Amino acid sequence: MAKKSGKIWLIGGTGDSVNIASAIASHKFSCLVTVTTPTAQNLYPISPQITVKVAKLEAGEIKQLCHEENIKGIIDASHPFAVNISQKVLEFSQNNSIPYLRYERPSLNYHSEMIELDNFETLIKGNYLLNKRVLLTIGCKALPRFKQWHDRTVLYARILPKIDSLDMALKAGFSNNRVIALRPPITLELEKALWQQWNINLVVTKASGRQGGEDIKATVAKELGIPLIVIKRPQLNYPQQTEQLSDIIEFCYQYC
Repeated sequence: MAKKSGKIWLIGGTGDSVNIASAIASHKFSCLVTVTTPTAQNLYPISPQITVKVAKLEAGEIKQLCHEENIKGIIDASHPFAVNISQKVLEFSQNNSIPYLRYERPSLNYHSEMIELDNFETLIKGNYLLNKRVLLTIGCKALPRFKQWHDRTVLYARILPKIDSLDMALKAGFSNNRVIALRPPITLELEKALWQQWNINLVVTKASGRQGGEDIKATVAKELGIPLIVIKRPQLNYPQQTEQLSDIIEFCYQYC
């Protein structure tokens, strides 16, 4: 099939998006990847088909970007919890008739040690955390929600090794001896050792799938008999979504 002029816009910043960008480039489609940090910019392979931009986009900037880059289709491979950017781009695509495809990484099967909750509010308002030694592996942005629990439980936080992440954790009431900064992927052995080192008896994570290390945490929880609370992914009504790379390539051939 002959290719049309124009680019695919891949909303990236995740490990999934790196694989997707490589696959798109291997089929010789031009691909613009947007990420939100300079660190993420370095994740992608060097290719004449791939351009990576660091940008935090608002509605007006999305329109300008699509016009300047001649975007013919949008593939959203952002993090499952990054719903703000997904909502903005989804609305833009519908208003401007630009095809949109959501890549949703596969969810995991749950076992008896895993407790699934709809959101953080359900966790914080309940008694799940009371008198526990809790490891929060939920990212730094959610940590301020737990301020009210510092005097009723022992909270530890694992964050990315970034200055702003540490600053956010400290401002959320975590002392520096209850914060650890690690960049994924984290092995099963290291995960297990951390839980044992801190005598953790409850772990909280987000439903980030295998890419977010959820499978490793689920395995350690089962081995150690420690409950793992999993916060469900926010739900958006995507017009098209897939977890298959083949569907993404077909989308590219259809619109670019």
